[in-house]
Amino acid sequence: MINYLIFDMDGTLIDSSAIISNSINYVRSKLGLPPMDKRIILEAVNDTSIHRPKFFYGVEEYKKEHVEWFREYYAKNHHKETILYTGVKELLEEIRPYFHLSLATNAYRESAELILKNLGIYNYFEIIVCGDEVAHPKPAPDMIEKIIDFFGCKKDEIMLIGDGKTDEEAAQAAGIKFLKVNWGWSRYEDAIQSVEELRKILLSLKA
Repeated sequence: MINYLIFDMDGTLIDSSAIISNSINYVRSKLGLPPMDKRIILEAVNDTSIHRPKFFYGVEEYKKEHVEWFREYYAKNHHKETILYTGVKELLEEIRPYFHLSLATNAYRESAELILKNLGIYNYFEIIVCGDEVAHPKPAPDMIEKIIDFFGCKKDEIMLIGDGKTDEEAAQAAGIKFLKVNWGWSRYEDAIQSVEELRKILLSLKA
């Protein structure tokens, strides 16, 4: 029986496509690089085969200034460039009595807290694990394992809900169940098509 849920943030609960693509292009502008198309950026974010530092900034690994510039744009603009997907807050409110809720995001802690608090959903989660708090972010299983340790639950009691290959591979690596949603940045045939459909599936688990 599923008693614990892990939600991805970007593309699952929150439409942060504008802030992420604009933050990356802000860093690129600081490096003297031309802007990338938003669609290309978002596809790359969910493509686990891409070496992202090289793809986005032409470097082998992110440098301190890259992170600082990204965070600078993010902090100044998140409140006007992020929105909740329709029905998400109502979903969290309805399922909270039945599940222990957690969140695993590759976003930095500072950025994630800014968004979640601004959008009014921060307090729905018993634990939030961010990309800068583990050795290896998704698609590695580190975040999921940290959440499992926090709850002290079994792997067959917990499920990850996300919108992309990064989440799917993380769930597989951790050995837990996965639900893929289709209203984020990628398009899949074998995925949940709406928040309402997800609501029905989750509530059916507790019927």
